[in-house]
Amino acid sequence: MTADRPVAALVLAAGGGRRYGMPKALVEFEGSLLVERAVRTATAVCDPVLVVLGARAVDVWRSADLGGATVLANAEWETGMASSLRTGLDGLRGWPGRVDAVLVLLVDMPGMTPAALARMAEHAAPDALAVPTYDGVRGHPVLLGREHWAGVAESATGDEGARRYLTAHEVTEVDCTGLADPVDLDVPPGTP
Repeated sequence: MTADRPVAALVLAAGGGRRYGMPKALVEFEGSLLVERAVRTATAVCDPVLVVLGARAVDVWRSADLGGATVLANAEWETGMASSLRTGLDGLRGWPGRVDAVLVLLVDMPGMTPAALARMAEHAAPDALAVPTYDGVRGHPVLLGREHWAGVAESATGDEGARRYLTAHEVTEVDCTGLADPVDLDVPPGTP
């Protein structure tokens, strides 16, 4: 990140984790909660860092160390990821100071690293749209320039965040192979 191109992070951590059996923000992984890992990773590279909570938000807020992050509550979290993305983008629109772009992180990706975020942040600009690739497969975190926030928010529905918007626009693919583990935790380890 450079001073002339501020990059925010938006950690989406509001879901109820139906397939997992509990909100993923409260899942412990290698000694810390997933939401804590995501916030630590984000704060290593981005400023500001916003975290959107929803399911059991009070429990997450009380039990997780979210130091360095601003917490936003999504009252409509049950409608899907799109409402959390809109909540976060709305929070950034009113942010004091200039934020040119945001990296959108999912709480259930414990293998995400500051190195992958830094590689993505190199592409930050108000008109930026970028996705990382891992061995040629698109993944997260997605980089959204400020000029695209309204369009992304408008096109996001249900459990689909920016996918529809990204499909309809020119997107820069950034090779992040080897910089992070792009696997998400959809079910508890050992579940068939």
